[in-house]
Formats: sequence, structure tokens, C-alpha cells
Amino acid sequence: MSNGAKILGHYVHPMLIPLPLGVLSMAVVFDIVRLVTGQTAWSLAAFYMIIAGIIAGLLAAVFGLIDWLAIGGGTRAKRVGALHGIGNVVVVTLFFISWWIRRPMPDAPTTTALVFSFAGGLLALVTGWLGGELVERMAVGVDDGAHGNSPSSLSGRPASEGRRPQ
Repeated sequence: MSNGAKILGHYVHPMLIPLPLGVLSMAVVFDIVRLVTGQTAWSLAAFYMIIAGIIAGLLAAVFGLIDWLAIGGGTRAKRVGALHGIGNVVVVTLFFISWWIRRPMPDAPTTTALVFSFAGGLLALVTGWLGGELVERMAVGVDDGAHGNSPSSLSGRPASEGRRPQ
């Protein structure tokens, strides 16, 4: 895959995904803390984390789609990438529903709002694993010839340069 969206030699999608994963995960953690402590401030924080995660997730999805389109057809990577992408759209949708339900009283989410949030968090674990499968098992988004002594992506030289003889 060499036709994905890059900035300074690195794919954009992997640079963006930590933000939605982080803030949506923290929203779930904050909901749990609220359930344990009863302190409503945690629910309010979760409410704002969810909207930030939705926005960041949609931005990451644009670049994920660009990268997915660059994967060769008929490959396992294309199928896993489709599951990863569709699953993440469902994740964002689940969190959006949770956020929508919370709007009237962001500091006191209903059980239904929490169920949607927790379901989104659980599904994000699966889609995150699928993303790892793409990179770590199928080398999607990894430069051809990459190794421990590859030159900087800013050098303009191929990743295969600098390999020490075995």
C-alpha cells in the first residue's frame, strides 16, 4: 500500500486514531467512575469526551477510507480493513446515540445512554484489534523493506536502504 494519505512520509490515519480511541475510552472510564462514586462531574466530562471522540473519529475515518481504497482488491487485508472501517463507523454511531440521549441531562445519563457507550467501548476493542492485525500481520501502512536501520522518511530515501548485511 503506497497510495494512502501521507504527511512527511507517514500515513495520516495512524496519526489520528489515538485521539478518538483515547477520548472515547476515557468517556467509558468516566462513566464507570460516575457509577462508582455518584459524582455527576464525571458524567459531564464523559459527555464532552464523547463529542470530541465523535469529531476526531470522523476525521480519522476519512483518512482510513483513503488508505483502505489503496489496499489491493481480493486480499485478506481488504476484507479485514472493511470490517475495521465498518466496525468503527458503528462505534462512532453507538457513541453518538449515547451522546444524543444524554443531551437533556449530560450530568445524569440514563441506563440506555450508558449501554450505548459501553457497547461502543467494547466494539472499539475489537476494531482496534483488527487495525493492529492490518499493520502487524499484513504490513498495511508499512514501507516496503522497512527495518531497524531504515533512513528517516524525511530523507526521501527508500526504507530498504541502510540494511546491514546478515
